[in-house]
Amino acid sequence: MTDTSARRCLPDDLEQALLVGRVWDAKVGGPSVVAVRGGMMHDITPAVQTVSDLLEADDPVALARTAPGIELGPVQEFMQRSIEAGASPHPQQHLLAPCDLQAVKACGVTFAVSLLERVIEEQARGKAEDAPRIRETVTALVGTDLSKVRPGSDAANRLKTLLMERGAWSQYMEVGLGPDAEVFTKAQPMSSVGFGAAVGLAHDSRWNNPEPEVVLAVNSRGRVVGAALGNDVNLRDIEGRSALLLGKAKDNNASCAIGPFIRLFDDRFDIDAVRQAELSLRIEGADDGFVLEGSSRMSEISRDPLELVAQTWGRHHQYPDGFMLFLGTMFSPIQDRDAAGAGFTHHLGDIVTISTPRLGALVNTVQLSTEIAPWSFGVRDLYRYLAGRGR
Repeated sequence: MTDTSARRCLPDDLEQALLVGRVWDAKVGGPSVVAVRGGMMHDITPAVQTVSDLLEADDPVALARTAPGIELGPVQEFMQRSIEAGASPHPQQHLLAPCDLQAVKACGVTFAVSLLERVIEEQARGKAEDAPRIRETVTALVGTDLSKVRPGSDAANRLKTLLMERGAWSQYMEVGLGPDAEVFTKAQPMSSVGFGAAVGLAHDSRWNNPEPEVVLAVNSRGRVVGAALGNDVNLRDIEGRSALLLGKAKDNNASCAIGPFIRLFDDRFDIDAVRQAELSLRIEGADDGFVLEGSSRMSEISRDPLELVAQTWGRHHQYPDGFMLFLGTMFSPIQDRDAAGAGFTHHLGDIVTISTPRLGALVNTVQLSTEIAPWSFGVRDLYRYLAGRGR
């Protein structure tokens, strides 16, 4: 992995950060809940069996700081082993996604730039070669700076009326400018992959990209207790053919990556740190030397993160085990890769690095969902494993 080391994948203030997550350990035959304290990793499964349980505690920070457990050593060394084991089909010990029983939800079209790209996808009907022409037409009609238009406001409603009169209205404009956010189910509990794992593309997709996002960890009471990094793998051609194909475009084997850890909110890191975060993205091609870099600034989000939580959880919808919430991205790559005007799409073997100083880096390699090991360890397996471990 070019320019990737264990230290670069951890928060820049690691000694002060309180991190929680999960590891797979072949020696115990299943996943363990871990806490990183002062740079040291501890298996705290004897005290708290699931990450969902930990986040449900009255004081998750105190529990993660004091729960008795087994010291596993410096997290930096463990991360380096995980990087080196990334190519192994059956690594003995590796990081998992830091969530377990939580639902995995995602918000779409929460940035003006991605709103325009979704409209372009829809107009192109999934054909990447048509995107440049449509992009020019759409931006001529609506402009490029929608960031100051608050969804659901009078200004947004006036713009909606204008676009409808010009025949430029879109279902993506509705969720980007209207009162209701797009919130969908990204992945099933226990299906997300973690740091160092392969992420999956549908075998029939020819136009796709990563989506670097902040992911909030929210408990069953709607309280945001931490944040992680996420890759909401996106199939532009499939969703572009029809928004009704969102499930096929978004939820496939290994199409959701979260990690490397959940950083718990405390007096050093809170929701304001999320609001101010800037995410960096780097894609490195394994077969063509291609490099793409981009960024996504949370300060430009059109709906506040807590508003997105409120639209997901409340009297209208409960999550007894909590949920992970992808907040959306402003990154939509248009840099040409294979041919002029063709835009960006993944090649197999691409290395995707999503990073921000306070959360570290999430690193994954791109493969086909059909070629990655099938998802086989579910909730029933977790309960059986924990029952056996408790004896």
